[in-house]
Amino acid sequence: MDGEGHSIRATGWARTLPVASGVRAGRQWARRHLDELGWTSTAPETADAVVLIVSELVTNAHVHAGSSADLVLTWDGTCLYVSVHDSSSEAPRPREAGSEAVSGRGMALVEALADNWQTRTGDRGKTVTACFHPPGRPGHRNPEITEAGA
Repeated sequence: MDGEGHSIRATGWARTLPVASGVRAGRQWARRHLDELGWTSTAPETADAVVLIVSELVTNAHVHAGSSADLVLTWDGTCLYVSVHDSSSEAPRPREAGSEAVSGRGMALVEALADNWQTRTGDRGKTVTACFHPPGRPGHRNPEITEAGA
């Protein structure tokens, strides 16, 4: 129950993605759960944004933290939370990447596509959580994914 005596129901899935598993496994896993929620048919642009952010956050865990990525999806009926935990306690930050750069856009994409996001750091690493509201709900952004350089 929440602080006002209301029940909160949530559905969630969790998976650890070792560095050796690659990012593709995380994208495929997330897409399957988005299919279960019906988002790939009812909110395909938002589902694509979620998969892209899963890819970026898992990549950050593997490349920048050099660790496994603990990926958790949680749907509470209002927001789909995408959380990735890694072993680095250094908080990520959006940065500017030059037009020729092959990396450096991940957190800028999170900032642009998620309805909101946050980072929590601790002794055992950090967790980055992005929230996605379905279309038609308060707080939903209309993510438009365009090709880089287009």
